[in-house]
Amino acid sequence: MSQVLLKGGRVIDPAQKLDATLDVLVDNGVIAAIGAAATSQARQAEVVDCGGKLVLPGLIDTHGHVYQYVTGRFGLNADQCGVQSGVTTIVDQGGPSCITIPGFRHYVAEPSATRVLAFISAYLVGGLEGHYYPDLYRPDCLDADATIRSIKANADLVKGIKAHAEIGGFARWGLDVMKIAAQIGRGAQLPLYIHFGQLWPKPQSGGLPVQPDCIFNQVVETLKPGDILAHPFSRHPGGFVEENGQLHPLVHEAVSRGLKIDVGHGSHFSFKTARIVLDAGVVPDTLGADMHGYNTHVPAPAGTPDSHPDEEHSFLGRTQFSLVSAMTSMLALGLPLDHVVAMATCNAAKMVGMEHEIGTLEVGRRADISVLDDRRGRWVLEDNEGTQVITDRMLSPLFCLRDGVRHDAVSPTLPLARAA
Repeated sequence: MSQVLLKGGRVIDPAQKLDATLDVLVDNGVIAAIGAAATSQARQAEVVDCGGKLVLPGLIDTHGHVYQYVTGRFGLNADQCGVQSGVTTIVDQGGPSCITIPGFRHYVAEPSATRVLAFISAYLVGGLEGHYYPDLYRPDCLDADATIRSIKANADLVKGIKAHAEIGGFARWGLDVMKIAAQIGRGAQLPLYIHFGQLWPKPQSGGLPVQPDCIFNQVVETLKPGDILAHPFSRHPGGFVEENGQLHPLVHEAVSRGLKIDVGHGSHFSFKTARIVLDAGVVPDTLGADMHGYNTHVPAPAGTPDSHPDEEHSFLGRTQFSLVSAMTSMLALGLPLDHVVAMATCNAAKMVGMEHEIGTLEVGRRADISVLDDRRGRWVLEDNEGTQVITDRMLSPLFCLRDGVRHDAVSPTLPLARAA
């Protein structure tokens, strides 16, 4: 493998507190040098002009759905969401289970050019068809012991557990599922990632009474430090923002207890909710795109449903998005660039317990590098509530190196920028 010299880009590596115009030399798939040493050590290197571009540690998408075909319409192609979108590592959230993790390893993780990890589903059925059938997710469809055994046998691949705390589930089973999921997290000594916001419609009859504003505090009481609260910017009730439009009073306490916050962007992302949360002084730690087959324009496998049963919260067709476009949304909300980069690099690496392997451009590490265009102008960003925000900065992926191998950003799922 020949040398590659990424020349003259703005190198931002929060893990090393780097933000400067520097050269980066890759040699045999490893970061060999940064700065003046990169130029002096280059020997017949392929020179790539990165002037005016951002050169970042390989981006890590903390929330993907890439168990393609096995999860029906729900699962996307890992490389389209990954290296073809400028992302070197993607974490599947809840696609595989203790039953289906062998297939996930063999058919998704091993053949993909993208590094694919998993937060294993707490449910025996995993993410089949995007959790289409609620009754498959009832308490007796979890097996804590079997899931813990599977996690320990697949420690290289499984970095956490995925569960759901939302209105439809609470109306069916109350807190019972969350208690079992928390037991799995403690037994495996891995973070539990909790989906907040609606997923299933309430049962038409026989359901338990649910007060959406009470879900958050019930769930937080079951969690341990390092567990992850997802979807802080969701437009759905039952999460970070109460029905009165105010931040839930337990959010700050949850953070002080050591719980982490991940922006699983998705089609439920709301600029209005984000404004409430950020103005209350709550800043998320990590960022995932949360793309899947119900919120992304991709051909669906034959015979799969046209829409999710929770019609109000499935694909509404206004937006396409990606991890990098989600970074643009974070910038438009006023988060500083260095924090946005940290969310998708070193913070995400800590979330999966791999901060000593990925998430930085430290010399000697494997060469996972993302190169982004960083344009100035005026563009319209729109969420699925129809709220529009004008931004003067647009990030878009150009290419990435995964273990030193170049992959151009050619995914058909990448969104097109809309000029203001």
